[in-house]
Amino acid sequence: MRYHLIFDADDTLWQNNIYFEQAIHNFITFLNHSQLSAEEVRATLDEVERLMGYGTVNFTRSLVETYCRLAEKDPQEEELQQVRSFGEQIRMQPLELLDGVQDTLEYLYPRHDLFLLTKGDLEEQKLKIERSNIEHYFQKALIVHEKDVPTYHRIVEELHLDPRHTWMIGNSPRSDINPALAAGLNAVFLPHPHTWRLEHEDVVHQGEGQLLTLSAFHELRSHF
Repeated sequence: MRYHLIFDADDTLWQNNIYFEQAIHNFITFLNHSQLSAEEVRATLDEVERLMGYGTVNFTRSLVETYCRLAEKDPQEEELQQVRSFGEQIRMQPLELLDGVQDTLEYLYPRHDLFLLTKGDLEEQKLKIERSNIEHYFQKALIVHEKDVPTYHRIVEELHLDPRHTWMIGNSPRSDINPALAAGLNAVFLPHPHTWRLEHEDVVHQGEGQLLTLSAFHELRSHF
């Protein structure tokens, strides 16, 4: 059986959130709040991030906004520049494919129709895809603002996919797994130990699609 395989990008194909987590650790250490715990500072940052949106630029804005909210004295420009640097340094990190990705895509490429689906800032995600050197495995790379049920319905329609033979493969329950299943697709859940906190949800197996949970990317070769 030839399937349509749709792959998430960040933290499914390559490392991503570990760099944000390091920036958050640096930020909380720099803030060094005398009253709030690290978890309380993180909760405020999460709240701001929900409003700001995705991508490194918005994340950097979120750090600055959070610092302005929580700083125990009037923020100075040199302090704000230091806060900005925590986010800006993410762009300088190397793009690192996760274990098994290159060989597994090489194996799947002639057997199935492969697509890439990622959300976030258009130019930032395009640059990541170009730097990955795996774009040639995919028939199409799609960058969307949000991955929700209407998005999956639209993709199925635009690409003329049969939902029964289409699988969404990713690490995020909120964006990759639950909405794909709700849209009538099948899904492969590949948990990542550092998935972004705002992408956490219980996996809900709704709809008629199949659900697989695998522990490593290379295990896709045993199923497809």
